[in-house]
Amino acid sequence: MAGLLHIAKNDLRKRLRKRLRGMPETWRADCSAKVCALLARQQVWREAKAVLFYAALPDEIDLTALMEAALAEGRTVALPRFSAETGAYAACQIEDFSRDCAPGKFGVQEPAARCPIIALNRLDLALVPGVGFDAAGHRLGRGRGYYDRLLAGVTGTRCGVAFDEQMTPEIPAEPHDITLNCIITPTRWVEIPERPPICHE
Repeated sequence: MAGLLHIAKNDLRKRLRKRLRGMPETWRADCSAKVCALLARQQVWREAKAVLFYAALPDEIDLTALMEAALAEGRTVALPRFSAETGAYAACQIEDFSRDCAPGKFGVQEPAARCPIIALNRLDLALVPGVGFDAAGHRLGRGRGYYDRLLAGVTGTRCGVAFDEQMTPEIPAEPHDITLNCIITPTRWVEIPERPPICHE
């Protein structure tokens, strides 16, 4: 079963990446601006004092404008940093993106070693990239599982950030996959209904 899920996920990754391939930079910039504007109007954003952002890759929504606004407002801003010792990501606080970050293990901008680690339960909001998402709050990552392990410790709101083209009817889910609380795209804000606890008789 696990093998079939792995194959299904890889096939879906290829299809979703193909949708975004060749999209012009102007389209990505327009989508990113729309997401930033829509997110800024949400209550969960207005109330968040500590926010985990991400450094966008070319096939991801760029939230730099909102990150700069959060820093200017005096909010606590964090980005993931990979630790070779633990083989996992930690949330680390930054004060200036260009000064505090440099390319990390996978070529993604990460906070420098001097930037302090923030306890994950301090985060009010975690903004989460991915390859694909569905309306049930499932996320398709890049296949390494790093983000799921990071999100497992987040007690605040976990918000997926996506192009509309990354939304799909169903993401194959495994037990270790973390469910999101909401998803934002350039055109919509999706609240994920809270699942009732499972009762065993």
